[in-house]
Amino acid sequence: MSETLNSGEATAPAATKVPIEISNVRPAPGQIALKAPRRAKPPKHIADFDMAGRRDFLKELGYQSFRASQLSKHYFERLVTDPAEMTDLPAKDRERMVAQAMPQLLTPIRTLEADGGDTLKVVHRLFDGALIESVIMRYDNRVTMCISSQAGCGMNCPFCATGQQGLTRNLSTAEIVEQVVAGARYLKQMKGLEEAEGGSEDTRPLRVSNIVFMGMGEALANYKATMGAVHRLIDPSPEGLGISARGLTMSTVGLVPGIRKFEMEKLPITLALSLHAPDDELRDELIPINQRWKVDETLDAAYDYYRTTGRRVSIEYALIRDINDQGWRADLLGKKLAQRGRGWVHVNPIPLNPTPGSKWTASRKGVEQNFVERLRAHGIPTTIRDTRGSDIDGACGQLAAKEEEE
Repeated sequence: MSETLNSGEATAPAATKVPIEISNVRPAPGQIALKAPRRAKPPKHIADFDMAGRRDFLKELGYQSFRASQLSKHYFERLVTDPAEMTDLPAKDRERMVAQAMPQLLTPIRTLEADGGDTLKVVHRLFDGALIESVIMRYDNRVTMCISSQAGCGMNCPFCATGQQGLTRNLSTAEIVEQVVAGARYLKQMKGLEEAEGGSEDTRPLRVSNIVFMGMGEALANYKATMGAVHRLIDPSPEGLGISARGLTMSTVGLVPGIRKFEMEKLPITLALSLHAPDDELRDELIPINQRWKVDETLDAAYDYYRTTGRRVSIEYALIRDINDQGWRADLLGKKLAQRGRGWVHVNPIPLNPTPGSKWTASRKGVEQNFVERLRAHGIPTTIRDTRGSDIDGACGQLAAKEEEE
């Protein structure tokens, strides 16, 4: 494990101008928060808007509307934020225009590397002092980013580090998008890019191709900002980053109305359902939202999402020792999935990344393998999820929580 500040720069982060009180009081067991607390809003940014909205935004700031297209090319295509590099803008207005239309939204305060530099976890401080995380994971054939949609989370799942923090606030569309742009900017600046393009030994991709809304927060509980971010990510430049919608994954603990609404967007985005238990008795405890929308209702919504979009649903299942890893639960899960049809679902058992002081820990290897084999016996495609960053506080929210304590 190695640690750097500000993506390798040995400089201290800028002080937060408008600090907020971040409560250390943990939510009561089973208590959920679907509505975020009211907080001061972050400054507006061109990434908050589609192109028409950006033109209006620039006009409101006192500039000609066509500047929106120029700024968009710099931000989404060139990944540039330095006014000095935007030579197509008037020199006398350049710095002020960029400061107003593209304000700094994230300040990296801690960066941890693992897996030989292939996994990078960054803690960002927002304008109001709230903390979020994003993760970059490099593989042989892709680069995946895991991004946050909320500061904290209101779902209060007891084995999740983020859930134990409670919900501070929703992120804006631009705060979500900026995590990806910052990651893409980092990859662009990585040493050896030119050599890789020239066919050197390290020829793995250095462009973000896959994005999972699996960081801090429940994305479907911040629906409007999340969908705005989705379009900034998938719309072609200069509208957005032009990432394929098929490379995106939307994770949810099972907000059934949100799944139904997302289904109607009819986008070829993978839905990942964090199930973690096939029976209501246990899931009521592990995933408190299950007390409102039960397992079968949630699976029905996921199946309908598949039928509408044609995208196979991913079932996320964190294997927790002696809690949800029994063979009979694998059989029950297999039966419930199989009775809805074939080919619509894939299960990803996940070795749990434990959090300090928690009673929850990962299943034994033999138990894990038995769980997988029993699911496969029901005809359910099952793959143990690759775990990255377990030595850098890999559980979502774990590193941000540590920063708040220090």
